[in-house]
Amino acid sequence: MLNRPLALQQLNTCPRWDILVIGGGATGLGIAVDAATRGYKVLLLEQADFAKGTSSRSTKLIHGGVRYLAQGKVRLVLEALKERGRLLQNAPHLVRKQAFVIPHYTWWEGIFYTTGLKLYDLLAGRLSLGTSKWLSREETLRAIPTVKPGGLKSGTIYQDAQFDDARLAINLAQTAVGRGATVLNYLRVTRLLHEEGGKVAGVEAVDQEDGQVYQLYSKVVINATGVFVDDILHMDRPAASPLVRPSQGVHLVLDASFLPGANALLIPKTDDGRVLFAVPWEGKVVVGTTDTLREKIELEPQALEEEVRFILETAGRYLSRPSTRADVLSVFAGLRPLAAQEGNQQSTKEISRNYKIMVSDSGLITVTGGKWTIYRLMAEGTVDMAARVGRLPAVPCKTVSLRIHGSSAITAGRLGIYGSDAAAIQQLLEQQPELATRLHPDYTYTLAEVVWAVRQEMARTVEDVLARRVRLLFLDAQAAVAAAPAVAELLARELGKSVYWQEQQVTAFTDLAAQYRI
Repeated sequence: MLNRPLALQQLNTCPRWDILVIGGGATGLGIAVDAATRGYKVLLLEQADFAKGTSSRSTKLIHGGVRYLAQGKVRLVLEALKERGRLLQNAPHLVRKQAFVIPHYTWWEGIFYTTGLKLYDLLAGRLSLGTSKWLSREETLRAIPTVKPGGLKSGTIYQDAQFDDARLAINLAQTAVGRGATVLNYLRVTRLLHEEGGKVAGVEAVDQEDGQVYQLYSKVVINATGVFVDDILHMDRPAASPLVRPSQGVHLVLDASFLPGANALLIPKTDDGRVLFAVPWEGKVVVGTTDTLREKIELEPQALEEEVRFILETAGRYLSRPSTRADVLSVFAGLRPLAAQEGNQQSTKEISRNYKIMVSDSGLITVTGGKWTIYRLMAEGTVDMAARVGRLPAVPCKTVSLRIHGSSAITAGRLGIYGSDAAAIQQLLEQQPELATRLHPDYTYTLAEVVWAVRQEMARTVEDVLARRVRLLFLDAQAAVAAAPAVAELLARELGKSVYWQEQQVTAFTDLAAQYRI
């Protein structure tokens, strides 16, 4: 259970933590889980909501990286393929196999991609999800009915995996708490605390809800703030060189009719040398992504007009039914924390996709780069480093086969994504049948899920509920706005808030949702 009032109380009862993690995205939450399972006393602080930033804005894929294989980054692919297999085993309620089809419009593409994907299978070894194979023209059209038939020669089908990023983040927070960690959202670190000699000894943090300031001490402090790592580094060393170069990735969400069926489409080469995915997800189609270097780092980055146009035009070259701006149900953007290098290159293809773990002279540990697929591996390395820096008892990593919260039961239907928690939500529905009311007539999300999000998942705002506990904002921004008043009313009742707070929440969410619409 994620209980914010209880977690706040724990801040006053622990004089010194073993490991304090700044950042509640994939990396920070993974570190908290790893450290807690080793028996360390762990505190995690997130300035907004869990996975508010990049970690809720992915392409929803757990994958080895076909593109990286083509670039010769075999080690990176091998690591990711192993972690993909582990996630399928450890979070089967959230991660599932997904078939991808690459259409070929020249004969040599069939040879090139089929051969390359056979190597992809080989690298996965016993964690392979299935054998890739060449498809005839007719088989390709059956697999992707809306692919453009003109000039189509053949196709290749291969297996990767898909997941719900924000739901996995919540389940990781629950896993960490279940192992003894304390995790808190809306607690922003404003200053690093140093001992004599300059060693980092903790942080000063402010509660974003009531303004209370806390001084929190720890043997080790880990900076896992994604694209915001430089902000924390500058608290330690104001003259520190930037470690991150943010790259923006944009996704458009379309109706399922643009890609009917269960298979995803991989467009292998775009004008900027990337790949483009069109993936069935939650009854819609997610299309993306872009790779645009940005100078400004924001919690709510916005898609650029040229990025939207690029996705629509590129997808339109491969789909027999081109999509237009009017077809876009939601558009979301995220900033990748790419590891910057000397020379400040302008091409995102020149910036490392791998991750780095660094220790400052003060003992501050910073981890940057990486992606969702290898979050566990990144956490393992970071906690190994933290144990050395903090002179903590040496305990081996235990997360390779650790089942993530919710994974102990697989349930069919809408509540299946809650895994073993589905039974409790169903019981709530039986006790209060009125909670079966849908948030929106076109979607199966119910009021019971809002109550569960507040009581068990530390949701504090309408945005927390509609963007990350259920994914309505990402699927259909207009429908999310329509659902906001009912969610705000229920939140106010659960949290003991005023009618004025309730109205403020609706207004703030409506303004936010406008950024997700074209």
